[in-house]
Amino acid sequence: MNSKHTRISPIMAKLSAYIAETNTRPLPQHVAVKAKAHLLDTIAAMVSGSTLPPGRCGIAYVGTMGGTPEAQVITTDLLTTASNAAFANGMLAHADETDDSHKMSRSHIGCGAIPAALAMAEREGASGDALLRAVVLGYDVGARVLFALSPLKFHQAGHCTHSFAGVFGATAAAAAIAGLSAEQVGWALSYAAQQAAGITSWRRATEHVEKAFVFAGMPARHGVEAAAMVAAGFSGVNDVFTGAQNFFIAFGQDPKPELLVDGLGERYEILQTTIKKWTVGSPAQSVLDAVQILVKDNGIDREEISDVTIRMAPLELDTVDDRAMPDISLQHLVALLLLDGDLTFDSSHDETRMHDPAVVTLKQTITLVPDAEREPRRAHVTITTRDGRHLSHQAGPVHGSPENPMTGADITHKALGLIAPVLGPAKAQELADVVWAIETVRDVRALRPVLR
Repeated sequence: MNSKHTRISPIMAKLSAYIAETNTRPLPQHVAVKAKAHLLDTIAAMVSGSTLPPGRCGIAYVGTMGGTPEAQVITTDLLTTASNAAFANGMLAHADETDDSHKMSRSHIGCGAIPAALAMAEREGASGDALLRAVVLGYDVGARVLFALSPLKFHQAGHCTHSFAGVFGATAAAAAIAGLSAEQVGWALSYAAQQAAGITSWRRATEHVEKAFVFAGMPARHGVEAAAMVAAGFSGVNDVFTGAQNFFIAFGQDPKPELLVDGLGERYEILQTTIKKWTVGSPAQSVLDAVQILVKDNGIDREEISDVTIRMAPLELDTVDDRAMPDISLQHLVALLLLDGDLTFDSSHDETRMHDPAVVTLKQTITLVPDAEREPRRAHVTITTRDGRHLSHQAGPVHGSPENPMTGADITHKALGLIAPVLGPAKAQELADVVWAIETVRDVRALRPVLR
């Protein structure tokens, strides 16, 4: 039977209509401001990521592919197809641990959805306002697909929550910018489901390249392609979430399809997304907050430290315990913070510091303790000094989280610190100013000069 004439479920009808109506629906001002913050933060991650191995790989790979000049590979003069640009820019966005994270869905949505939205907006000559709306939508849809899949069980089954949230968030964003009808949106989501992939074996990779591909490059590209194929005339299954051999039968551990549309238009998931203060892995954020507070409040010198005990949720500990990548290894990051008095993008990505004798020695004093009762992102740190003092701090909400947000000035400061070393201080400030006023940009392609 032709999919054009078959019935669809109320869930798909509501979801596809919501995506198709993105450009006509009012966007609350506070949501738009938060979206601009995440757009700037993710662009900053892309720019800084261009200097790192995953970013360099993405740029070099796409540079060999040619293609219709639809969208820009950020930091370069290269114009290529929107799907190629989304892939490269996704690799840049998650070239390290700088980008944002959504705790409840266990995913990094922005590094996939934003490159896809930006590439499709360039292809279509869309406005900054349309880009902003698509970004908000990407977080809403990407997170809800994971809610419907039951994120923890999905992760424990070996699936990568990040890539699944990314491909559906990217597809929704690209579909909205492409102006797809509700019927076409359903087909695009079906193509997203066909391309949904990602297993947690990426954790065995000793560099960040495969991680960047799984979290961002792959889902950003697939999202653009899903929307672009339908825009070019492809039809498809009209409701991939119900019926025979549907998405949830294939992937659901304890599926709750109704969560796909729960709170749409009322609860914006971008408001529940954390912008990182520290340019390192998410589970390390609360630990570093606590260590910095203990050192500052007690005037601790590293020579005084006998040992450091860190209690944290087991799943978080497993992610960061003595990892080979410097920006994920928690013992390494804490040692750097104690030695240097601060933790910067450069220091946390310096591979040579992994072998620094002072760092290696200090790491031996750091013990990670799994605590099944501890809430994620709420580490407890105790520093014991050589004179017998036990100084403890229970981390509250991490700086940059919805409960403890960074200010616009904080976000701009972080972004400038990441962008200026690559594009220069003047262009970094110009780029920040443009993004904070993105809704006034008539054609997103006008951003190209400040992104190269």
